[in-house]
Amino acid sequence: MTKIKRNPKAASLAEEIIKEYEPKTVEDMNEALKDLFGPMFEAMLKGELNHHLGFESNSKEFKDGENRRNGYGKKTLRTTQGNIEIEVPRDRDASFEPILVEKRNKDVSDIESRVLAMYARGMSQRDISKTIEDIYGFKVSHEMISDITDAVIPELEEWQNRPLKKCYAFLFVDCMYVTIRNDYEVKNYALYTILGYTIDGKKEILGLWLNESESKNKWMQIFDDIKSRGVEDVFFISMDGVSGLEEGAKAIFPNVVVQRCIVHLIRNSIKYVPSKDYKPFTQTLKKVYGAPNLKAAKSAFENFQQQYSQYPGAIDVWKRNWQHVEQLFDYGTAVRAVMYTTNAIEAINSSFRKVTKKGAFPNEMALFKLLYLRVLELDAKWNGGQVRNWSMVMNQLLINPNFEERVNKYINFH
Repeated sequence: MTKIKRNPKAASLAEEIIKEYEPKTVEDMNEALKDLFGPMFEAMLKGELNHHLGFESNSKEFKDGENRRNGYGKKTLRTTQGNIEIEVPRDRDASFEPILVEKRNKDVSDIESRVLAMYARGMSQRDISKTIEDIYGFKVSHEMISDITDAVIPELEEWQNRPLKKCYAFLFVDCMYVTIRNDYEVKNYALYTILGYTIDGKKEILGLWLNESESKNKWMQIFDDIKSRGVEDVFFISMDGVSGLEEGAKAIFPNVVVQRCIVHLIRNSIKYVPSKDYKPFTQTLKKVYGAPNLKAAKSAFENFQQQYSQYPGAIDVWKRNWQHVEQLFDYGTAVRAVMYTTNAIEAINSSFRKVTKKGAFPNEMALFKLLYLRVLELDAKWNGGQVRNWSMVMNQLLINPNFEERVNKYINFH
């Protein structure tokens, strides 16, 4: 059997620890390691402060008036070896934000979370390795980073197939494109995302799906997938106007109201308008979809058509989609404010683009690992909070004869 290769420095350090502590049991060895953790953390934090200030302790580069060291503060950390008390260096103007042990964080029981956080922010394996080496002075191999991020795959697969809520009051659907290397070919793939608002007003990303292009057939498959995972009813779906999506959604959820995004209609219509008229054009349009009732909306639309009759292409966009403006007024203002735009899902895709814009992914799993970690960050940011003005949304649905029974049926599940 081939002898295991050991780092000579590590072997020498092990001998010193054994000589100093004379451990007799595994518990003795853990206590010895625990003693080492404190000085290791303190040394790394000092290195971070040097990096932050731009000069080392007692450096001649220091100038009067510049930020500088300001003693230490004590902190108890929870580690894999138990609780350890350390001294955290401070700076004069309190601008030092440690990365290894963040302010107000007392749990450093695994370094993996640091690597995953950097990965979730779109840093490449090379960038992560270099950052750790620059700040902490030790190397983390690409293979180790890959192993750490691969550890989320079972969790990702469980998340993608988890049971969903029985009812979602609102779904927002959208698609963006990502680049993946397939053998020796680089191709763009459509990434499908669905954001749901539960019956109690909580945000939830239902899943992520990938396809070679955006199509109504794929959307129908996705709606069928979420139904098979437990979704029985959806009140509203807001979308950007994919041809056939409405028919596909209603084939799976017959009672759903599908709403075209008004913001997308505005973008589509101003393509036919000179830039000098953008502002007055959109202000006039706002009087249509923002009217207090349907009668006022129809009157504003008549005025709009007369005022901008020189732009028939722009007017035609609204004529073809008038039903999506008209149906807004079947509901109260609070419901309208939620359903009229897909801004909520576009914000998520914008967050995804920040971490996918660097280049092509080597495979689908590499993409999904990154986006799943991003989803976890978004969940933490939402922190189970309720959508703004949600109580008014529910009150307005409860007095609507098309929704009263459906709301009461599912609200007991939450």
